[in-house]
Amino acid sequence: MAKPDKVAAVAEIAESFRSSSATVVTQYTGLSVSQLSQLRRALGTSAKYRVAKNTLVKRAAEDAGVAGLDDLFVGATAIAFVEGEAVDAAKALRDFAKDNNALVIKGGYMDGKALSVDEINKIADLDSREVLLAKAAGAFKAKLSQAAALFQAPASQVARLAAALEEKQRNATGTEAAEAPAES
Repeated sequence: MAKPDKVAAVAEIAESFRSSSATVVTQYTGLSVSQLSQLRRALGTSAKYRVAKNTLVKRAAEDAGVAGLDDLFVGATAIAFVEGEAVDAAKALRDFAKDNNALVIKGGYMDGKALSVDEINKIADLDSREVLLAKAAGAFKAKLSQAAALFQAPASQVARLAAALEEKQRNATGTEAAEAPAES
């Protein structure tokens, strides 16, 4: 018979799987408590970092409908449940792992698909949502400026043509007026 505390832990982890936009499975063997605290601060509000027993995590993943991660739940396992941008959490984990060799990224899960370490690193290499939105806004603004210039070009050409015709007409009447007194 299952102990109530283990049942509650499985339910809590399963809910974390369901509510997170992505998860990253890590091995933390060799990290001190202060280093784990430092990692949690680096993740900020974008992710919750949780150490859990592999058997409980396997059951919770199964309950949440998360498949393809069973091979990752070996050894000392901790999971980052990403609640915000997956890019921010992946960058924080990758950067922390570079500085602390004891943290090993094993894989992850996002959008119904298991992720390899390479895929997590590719996500970490992406620009954040804010940067991508700023780039898109800049591109839209540039295209709008080009369109405005394109729409303005025929009107300015017509104005230059009218000015040239007026100047030509003025020159033609001025020449006739200068020639008329000479004939008299």
